Amino acid sequence: MSKDIPSTLQPWQVMVGGICGLVLSIGLARFAFTPLLPQLQLQTGLSDAAAGVLAAINYAGYISGALAAAWIDGARWRHRLYSMGLWLSLLSVAGMALSTWMPNWLLWRFLGGLCGATGMLLGAGLVLGWLMRQGRRPELGVLFIGLGLGIVVSALGAWGVDKIWPLWSNQWLAMAAMGLVFLIPAWLWRPPVPPAQPSASHAADAPKVSRRWMLTMAASYFAAGWGFVINATFTVAMVEREPALAGQGALAWALVGLAAMPAVFLWDKVARRWGDTRALLLAFGLQTVSVILPALSGSLAAALGGALGYGATFIGIVSLTLALVGRRAPHNPGKAMARLTLSYGAAQVIAPLVAGAMAQATGTFKGALWLTTGVMLLGMALLATLPEDETPSVHT
Repeated sequence: MSKDIPSTLQPWQVMVGGICGLVLSIGLARFAFTPLLPQLQLQTGLSDAAAGVLAAINYAGYISGALAAAWIDGARWRHRLYSMGLWLSLLSVAGMALSTWMPNWLLWRFLGGLCGATGMLLGAGLVLGWLMRQGRRPELGVLFIGLGLGIVVSALGAWGVDKIWPLWSNQWLAMAAMGLVFLIPAWLWRPPVPPAQPSASHAADAPKVSRRWMLTMAASYFAAGWGFVINATFTVAMVEREPALAGQGALAWALVGLAAMPAVFLWDKVARRWGDTRALLLAFGLQTVSVILPALSGSLAAALGGALGYGATFIGIVSLTLALVGRRAPHNPGKAMARLTLSYGAAQVIAPLVAGAMAQATGTFKGALWLTTGVMLLGMALLATLPEDETPSVHT
């Protein structure tokens, strides 16, 4: 047990700490970019293509973090990197305000992506491992409230600071100050360092993962990553660019988070009733519909419907997929999650570059949305070839 972690942490403390860690490392270090992007472009002249590059470098950082998480075996090292990521998340947000020099932005967006990987993979792995050691149901739905809450915090925070501090650099500094509120519980209630791995004889009892299963899951998760990052990066910009919707971007982004927060419980229930694979297929299908809605209509109803559908489905895809692979590697779930996430992260590097270039060339995001729809449908087709997972759940 780490000396600076209390040995008597309660379950609610571990969960709240993990949720706050996600708000900080994903909600702010990653998602603050989305609602702050329109003002950043307006005041600094940042182009759509350059915005796509910043989004891509953020996910290059995420992939780098996923690679590190996939490589690191030591429990103490995973815990230390998660802890470092919490502090670096704050710095990556504040650093964006230092100058308009593109290399400065590239550096901090890269580090922000690195922090996102520590919070999403190392943090979730530590929490999932703790749940299994406590004999509790190995699901990540409650923890991933932090993703939806992080979106709400970034949306409402961006809306608020825009009213008080219209200068783009002050907005980034204000968002970093907001992150201090979440750093305190995230730091104090970090999941304890897990015990050493059991012997090989015990490890042999863990569910096996075939190469075909892992490759198919990785390919479908690539499609999910593509669908995720287009909306995560450009939702606010797409809404603000519609003449009839100007000024509604923050509302659309807040709806994404508000839809995500209760959805985590719903998807856990759907998976218990229908099984993980069928639940994932449903989430893929609904997210595909939410992606195509803004391409079919420029109305506020289509924009808000797409935002609600996106928020309610991406969270299900992430939580179901990571919990599924984590249960199949109970002695180091974070490492297994990281390996699968490499494909998710690869899509998140490629997709913003493609979407930004398409929007720059055409003046609209509709072409990128149609392409994303095709990618999502391909991911569904791959997922449909998998047998239903039969890994037993652990009950409280």
